[in-house]
Amino acid sequence: MKHLKTGKSRTEFALLASTRSAQAAMMTLQPGGSTGEHVENEHPNAEQWLFVVSGTGKATVGRRSVKLAANSLLLIEKGEPHRIVNTGRSPLVTLNFYVPPAYKQGGDVKLSVTNANLLRTIARPFTPRAR
Repeated sequence: MKHLKTGKSRTEFALLASTRSAQAAMMTLQPGGSTGEHVENEHPNAEQWLFVVSGTGKATVGRRSVKLAANSLLLIEKGEPHRIVNTGRSPLVTLNFYVPPAYKQGGDVKLSVTNANLLRTIARPFTPRAR
């Protein structure tokens, strides 16, 4: 068993706990803040269950948008591009569950083997062939 206290001082994104099958994180967006500039797929290999602890906001998932308020629960399925924006005057605080885990301990996104191989291929320097 793990019992965690999240405290009042919150960073923008903090991993709280992980197991082999799930992960919990807390996200705090300041007024006007968002998860990114565009609707994107941050964690393509995991579902995200987002529970609003406090504040108000807007979630855009794919082409659909919904209002978020305290006690809202939103499911973002694997592969769905999404963006969360704080539309209120106070911090938007969410508790998020990722199944399977989406992030490494340092906060970097976990990639599937296929995605990691693709990124390695893209990142290789271009070497022109001699004719």
